[in-house]
Amino acid sequence: MTARTDKFDLGRLRLTSGEGRRLELAVSLGRFEFASEHYAVEPELVPVVVDVSKMTGAGLALRLRFSAALVGPCMRCLGPAAPRFDVDAREVNQPGGGEELQSPYLDDADVLDLAAWARDAYVLALPQQLLCRPDCAGLCPECGAELNADPGHAHERPPDPRWAALRELKLE
Repeated sequence: MTARTDKFDLGRLRLTSGEGRRLELAVSLGRFEFASEHYAVEPELVPVVVDVSKMTGAGLALRLRFSAALVGPCMRCLGPAAPRFDVDAREVNQPGGGEELQSPYLDDADVLDLAAWARDAYVLALPQQLLCRPDCAGLCPECGAELNADPGHAHERPPDPRWAALRELKLE
C-alpha cells in the first residue's frame, strides 16, 4: 500500500514539454456529514492514480482517478448503506492563461494539494441521496415498517373525510 500523500511536489518530477507520468498515491478523504448523519469513506486510505502531463509554456494537465465507498445509514430506510462511487476528474494549470486555466489545487511552486482535490472531486460524484440500493423503498410513513423487507405492506385506507357527515345520519 502506498503511503498517505496529502500534498505532492510536481516540480520534482522534472517533466519536459510533452512528457507525462502516472503516479499511484494514497489519500485520506476524511468523514462526511449529510443531514446530521456521519458517513465514513472506505477504504480509509484511498488509492488514487494521478496522470501528470507537461504542456507547452510551463502548463500542466492533470487527471485524478479513484473509487471509494461511502458507509453510513441509507437516507430512505435508515439501514446500512455502502454505495461505491468512481471519480475521474481533470484539472489544467496554465500560467498566464487566465483565471479559468488556473487550478485551485496547485500553488505557484507546482505543489499539488491532492487531499483537497480528491475530496472535492468525490463530493461532486456523490448523489443527492445516499441509498442502500437504487430501488430502496424506504419506510412506511404510517407505521415505520421497512418496505424493502415487506413489499406488500399496506394499511386500510381511512374513510374519505368528505363523507363524514353521512356517518352522523341515523336511519331507523
